[in-house]
This record gives sequence, structure tokens and C-alpha cells, in this order.
Amino acid sequence: MRDKSIAIILLIIMFLNFFDVLTDIALGVPLWHIFSESLIVLISGIGAYFLINDIRTRTADISRLKQAIVDYDDKFSHISEEMKNARHQYSNVIHKQFLKWSLTPSEQEVAMLMLKGLSFKEISAVRNTKEKTVRQQASTIYHKSNLEGRHELAAWFLEDFMR
Repeated sequence: MRDKSIAIILLIIMFLNFFDVLTDIALGVPLWHIFSESLIVLISGIGAYFLINDIRTRTADISRLKQAIVDYDDKFSHISEEMKNARHQYSNVIHKQFLKWSLTPSEQEVAMLMLKGLSFKEISAVRNTKEKTVRQQASTIYHKSNLEGRHELAAWFLEDFMR
């Protein structure tokens, strides 16, 4: 939302200065003044263009990521009942451990997405939060679980399968 507001402000600056340049030309204002205001129009337009492209790219990335999660869920809807039960039981084990660590529901969601291999940026996109918030939640998860980081978190849950 903040990026859209900045893009709109840049476009407003660009259009207002553009009409000011046209007025200045009609009034015979010195060329150095017209040039400086034209530069503002150009820089504002370029800034808005790059920001709008970045917003579109991030929106497309978020859509692809959300679709990948839906596809992932669809893919696992076709597995056998035995595998569904095993997956469900293991998910319960993970959530019980989250509760032992006293993770909040938000922290549990972040931890589960980290276990699924999503980056902080991807998690923030999926959860519609800031990446900084996800990083802080991850730090809290590591502290509550007495683990050093993402790799130890994943290893903690995979260790039982290696025995």
C-alpha cells in the first residue's frame, strides 16, 4: 500500500510540474527554470515507472507463490489414505511441539512455512505482513525453541526420521 501511495504521489508531482512547465513556456520564463522543472517531471516519471513495475512484479510473484501453495495442496490431495494419515499425524506432532515451545498461532504459522522451505520474503508475502515482522517472529521462534536458526529447526523435526 505504501508503494502505491508513493507511485501516486510521484505521478501527481510529474503531472503538476508538467503543466507548470507548459505555463512557464507560455510566460517566457528563463530556460534554466524550464529545464530544472522538466528534470523534475522526468525524474518523477521514471521513479513512478520503476515503482509501478516493481509493484507489478511483486504482485505477480505473490500470485505465483499462492498458486504454488494451492497446487502443492492439490498434489497431496491425491496421495493414499495411509500417507494422508501419516502426514496428518506428523503435522500433529509438529504442532504439539510448537505448543511445548509456547509459540503463538502467528509464530506457529511462520515456523510451519519455514519448515516447508519458504524464505522470509515469501512468508511475508503469503501472510501479508512485513518481512521485518517475519524475521522478528523467526527470532522469537529460535529463542523459544533454543535452536540456532532455520536449519536447526528443520533438523530438529527431521532427526526422528533418521534413526
